[in-house]
Amino acid sequence: MVTDSRASSEPQHETRRLPRRPASSLAERWTTIDGLDFFFRESKTLPDAPAMIHLHGFGLSGRYLLPTAEQLQDEFRTYVPDLPGFGHSMKRRKPLDVPGLARAAAAFMDDRGIDSATLVGNSMGCPVILEFAHLYPDRIDHAVLVSPAGGMHNQPLTRAMTQLARDGGREPRALVRVATPDYLRFGVSSTARMFGALMHYPSLERLLDLDVKTLVVLGDQDPLMPSPARVKEIASHIDNQATLVVIEGAAHAINFSHPGELANVIRLFMADRPIVDDPDSPGTAHAYELHRGMLEPPAEGAA
Repeated sequence: MVTDSRASSEPQHETRRLPRRPASSLAERWTTIDGLDFFFRESKTLPDAPAMIHLHGFGLSGRYLLPTAEQLQDEFRTYVPDLPGFGHSMKRRKPLDVPGLARAAAAFMDDRGIDSATLVGNSMGCPVILEFAHLYPDRIDHAVLVSPAGGMHNQPLTRAMTQLARDGGREPRALVRVATPDYLRFGVSSTARMFGALMHYPSLERLLDLDVKTLVVLGDQDPLMPSPARVKEIASHIDNQATLVVIEGAAHAINFSHPGELANVIRLFMADRPIVDDPDSPGTAHAYELHRGMLEPPAEGAA
């Protein structure tokens, strides 16, 4: 059991139980961290492989990240936790903000005996990764930021809700069945508090300070993101180890809607290879590299 006085408060107890049916080929587990029942999924093999942890978005559990996580489990020791207050993991009476969630991710790593890992986040999971890298720079191997959200483009709340509504029409229908129970479990009051925490979080400042190899993946149909052209303009002023990739035809929940394309991009990034499209992935989506940071060396094998 891991204790962290900075994140401690009385938890709200729920009955510990596993979902009726496994949602993927990853094993479903419970652990106790800081007195809190903590639900997660993990790969069943490759105990000596590099660790990769997938962090979910706003109001959701890790379930919608499973399609991509499954595709990478044969190469990485894979974990998909439900952070405290999300999904099946227990809530604290005082909800965690972004730094609190980053500390919870570190406590989960302690509990699993993981010294360092590559962190793959979607939406809200990206600010959590940025804060994790700020607090624990020696514990993050690579950062993969998929559809990072929470910046000025998503303010105020009414604008963000409109963007989410537009995004809903662009996502696979199957995502509704996955996301709806998570949102209902998370609740309206938690939504308002978490949105406020995200809006006050210095995402751009943390991104500029990031000192780890970073992959940013955007969908060109994502209404929560600025246009790829605007993102490229911003990225051109950032001298860091970042590679920016766009997946055409994808919206916000790329980890769910385009797992083949995303897993391919992550594999190439992790191997320092040029980012090219995977012709074997189903569908018509196309991945391409939009920007490579000035301090990021050319990918091995690039022309």
